[in-house]
Amino acid sequence: MQPLGAADVQAALDRLNLGLTIRFFDQSTATSQLAAENIGCALGQIVKSLAFLVDGQPILVLASGDQRVDDRKIADLYGVSRKKVRIASPDECIAIYGYAPGGVPPLAHRTSNLPTYIDNSLLRYEQVYAAGGAHNAIFGLTVAQLQDMTGGTVAEVVRE
Repeated sequence: MQPLGAADVQAALDRLNLGLTIRFFDQSTATSQLAAENIGCALGQIVKSLAFLVDGQPILVLASGDQRVDDRKIADLYGVSRKKVRIASPDECIAIYGYAPGGVPPLAHRTSNLPTYIDNSLLRYEQVYAAGGAHNAIFGLTVAQLQDMTGGTVAEVVRE
């Protein structure tokens, strides 16, 4: 299955009429640290899009780049054991979400209406930066725009 790319994300952004444009970098932005270094922002301003499967069902968790997601908290959201929560494999990322790990954006997924959770640690910032569908693509947006475009539920899903 062919992955989607930055053009798919930009098309989705254009449909929202928010004036958001993907920026491309010569270096990889596939990790939060690399993205923050390329952009010149705080590590916490990077939106990590993490693809999880909960009892076989895909969800998307958007967390701050300086935080670690707690799979126990995700399990609690669904009332299942921690063993029922796992990160999607690279092949599952492409098949379900449309993108390889390191480039998963918060929108424009292959599977529509993915339950999305926005960790409340992102609310510390007004401006954040999310993956744009490729290992070197990022776009900036406000946390309010992130909430609006994803329909995400704000939740506490990171480790204490």
